[in-house]
Amino acid sequence: MYSISTSTSEAPSRQALRYTKLVGAGLIAFSALQAVAADVTLPPVSIGAGLRTSYTHDSPDLGSDSDHFSLDSARLYINGSVTENIKFTFNTEYTGSPPSGTNNLQIMDAVARFEFSDAVNIWAGRFLPPSDRANLYGPYYANDWNPYADGVADFYPNVAVGRDNGVAYWGQYGRVKLQAGLFDGHSLGTGSDKILSAARLMVDLWDVEGGYYLNGTYYGDKDLLAFGVAAQNQDSDTSYSVDALMEKKLPGGSAFTVEAEYQKDKGLINDSKGYYVLAAYTFPQIAGGGKFQPLVKYSKKTTDGLTFDTDVKTTEVNLNYLIKTFNARVSLFYLSQKTEPAATTDNKIGLGLQIQM
Repeated sequence: MYSISTSTSEAPSRQALRYTKLVGAGLIAFSALQAVAADVTLPPVSIGAGLRTSYTHDSPDLGSDSDHFSLDSARLYINGSVTENIKFTFNTEYTGSPPSGTNNLQIMDAVARFEFSDAVNIWAGRFLPPSDRANLYGPYYANDWNPYADGVADFYPNVAVGRDNGVAYWGQYGRVKLQAGLFDGHSLGTGSDKILSAARLMVDLWDVEGGYYLNGTYYGDKDLLAFGVAAQNQDSDTSYSVDALMEKKLPGGSAFTVEAEYQKDKGLINDSKGYYVLAAYTFPQIAGGGKFQPLVKYSKKTTDGLTFDTDVKTTEVNLNYLIKTFNARVSLFYLSQKTEPAATTDNKIGLGLQIQM
C-alpha cells in the first residue's frame, strides 16, 4: 500500500514539472520571435477603393426614352514600397455597362516603379502612357462627371481604361515635367504590331504639380497655369494634343477653373480633330458639410469620312456638391449631343455619386 501511495503522489509532480518546462520553452520561443520581429521592417502597403454610380434618364431623337441605374466603376487600389526607391502599384477596374448589364473586371494598373529622384523615374508594366491631361487624370479626378463622352479627351488607343503595356521615363525639372515611353503596339488594336512611342511635355507657370498623374482640378488648393503638349506615334500614324488648365484661388475660399484641349488624330485611331472648353466656379460657402460647384463644358469632334465628315457637338452642365473633394462628391448633370449631318440629338440628365478612400 505504501509503495503504491508513493508512486501515485509522484506522478502529478512529474507532470507539473514537464508542463512548467514546456510553458517556459514556449515563452522563450515567443520572446525570441518578438525580438526577431522587432528587427524586421515590413514594407508599407496601402489599400484603397473607389466607386462611381449613377442614375440616368436618356431621351434620344431616335428611339424611346430609357432610365438606368449604373455601377459605372468600382476600383481596388494597392500600393506598396519594396525599398525606398522601388515601389509597386496594382489597381483593378470593374464596369457594369447598361443596358446589357455586362460585368467586366480587369487589371487597370500593374506598375513596377523605380523612383530615384524628381528627375529620374522609370515605370514598367501597365499604366497610363504620356498623353493628354484628361487621360492622365481619369474619371475619378476629372472636374466634370462625363469627361470622355465627347470623344475629344482621352482619344489615344489603349489596352484597358486608357492604359498601355510598356515602359516610360518621367522627370520633374522645376516647373517642367517630361514623360516619354515605348508601348506594345500589338495589343492596342490599331492594326499595327509596331511599337508605339509616346511623349508629353508640360510647364507649370504658377504652382507646380508633382507626380506622374494629374488632376482636372485642385478645388482651389493650388494656383495653376499649366500648358501641355503630347504625341503618340506608331508606324507613321500620329496623334497629338495641346491642353491647358488655369485655376485661381479667390478670396474667401472660392476658386475659378478653366480647362481646354485641342486634339488631332492622323490615322492612329482614325482621321479626326476636336476641342473642348470647360469652366467651373467653386463657391466658398459650406452648405450641409459641402460646397457647390456649377460647371459647363462645350466640345466639338469632327471625324473624316469617305463622302462627308461627321460632327458631334457636346454640351455638358454640372451642379457638383463637393463633400470631400474627389473622395465624396455628388453630381447633377445634363448632357446633350448633336450629330451632324444626321441632325440627331441625344439628351441625358442624371445624378452621379462618387466615393473614394
